[in-house]
Amino acid sequence: VLKCADCPGGLTCSAIMNNAKKMPMLNYGLKFLIFLAMLLGLPLIGVYAAGLPISLYFQFPPKNFYVSHAPFSWPAFIAYAVAIAAVAVFFVFHWLKMKPEVSLVETPPAAHFPWWGWLGIAAGITSWILAWTRFTWFTAWQLHTFTPLWLSFIVVINAMSYCRKGGCLMIDRAKFFFLLFPVSGLFWWFFEYLNRFVQNWYYLSPDYDALQYFIRATLPFCTVLPAVLSVQEWFLTYPSIHIAFKGSIPIRPARPKVLAWLVLAVASVGLALIGVYPNYLFGLVWISPGLIIIALQTLQGEKHILSDIADGDWTLAAASALSALFCGLFWEMWNYYSLAKWEYAIPFVNRFHLFEMPILGYAGYLPFGLECATIGGLVSDWLSSKAPHRG
Repeated sequence: VLKCADCPGGLTCSAIMNNAKKMPMLNYGLKFLIFLAMLLGLPLIGVYAAGLPISLYFQFPPKNFYVSHAPFSWPAFIAYAVAIAAVAVFFVFHWLKMKPEVSLVETPPAAHFPWWGWLGIAAGITSWILAWTRFTWFTAWQLHTFTPLWLSFIVVINAMSYCRKGGCLMIDRAKFFFLLFPVSGLFWWFFEYLNRFVQNWYYLSPDYDALQYFIRATLPFCTVLPAVLSVQEWFLTYPSIHIAFKGSIPIRPARPKVLAWLVLAVASVGLALIGVYPNYLFGLVWISPGLIIIALQTLQGEKHILSDIADGDWTLAAASALSALFCGLFWEMWNYYSLAKWEYAIPFVNRFHLFEMPILGYAGYLPFGLECATIGGLVSDWLSSKAPHRG
């Protein structure tokens, strides 16, 4: 499989394949059904086998707190911090290893900053002010500022990409870009579902009924994938990230399908147990979904988000992970003074907050970025399979 230059960040596109063959639609349906069954079914199987009341996990909107979170622990905090620091060292080392004269290489802008980008900045500043203030004349709309903030953010990031390379996700791949919004809403509801078993975050909002809660929550959820993938595209316009991560450590398993089966088994067991041992397995909420998709792709012989690391090219993986972390800083910052907001209850490490998030919790954005890129790649492949092929 080759990389498509038109795709954000070099996401694999099945429109360009050896012998121009289409990926069978059965693969998409089968992958989705397996993934759906595992994601929805395994946690329920685990809590049912443990004798826990399943009805707790279906409360909607979620109101009750039934997970007893472990208190802060210095040994656990240090252990998590060391593991996270090892990952951080990887990124920092690759950035610092560049020669100074190479790291400063920049390509000149391909275009001026577009007029619609300035509108996005104006809308973003206005939304930010309205989100963090409590004007009486704006009371009726005060709870709805998060979505305009992120729509403005997405527009501005696309404008920055346009300035860098003369094109952007929003314009060059409009169908893909706009399809990301509904897919993103569904995508994040999966994480909301998994959070029911660990209760690591909860929302401070009025007492909505089920329909109101679904509609008001889905709107901001729809901005997640467009934001992360737009930032990923923007990051990849800079030569420095390619220089830093292209010649890295190659990881090429001798028997990738055997490893995929093993990963699939471990991720499945982890998902089945997150509701039984939420204090110890809460991190799998962010890791297991991505591992399951990548394992399924590997078993089907498909290219995935980590395929390039076999040749020592970590560019796409690093850009994807860092793009989610970049968005995460804005998510947490804008959440801090908003009226409708979320807070965290994370076992063992719930201290030293940056905004509402415990500082070590930001590590969860790194695997989340890989998952966003993976879903983006699947959407791109699906669109390409529906398009007419030439030659």
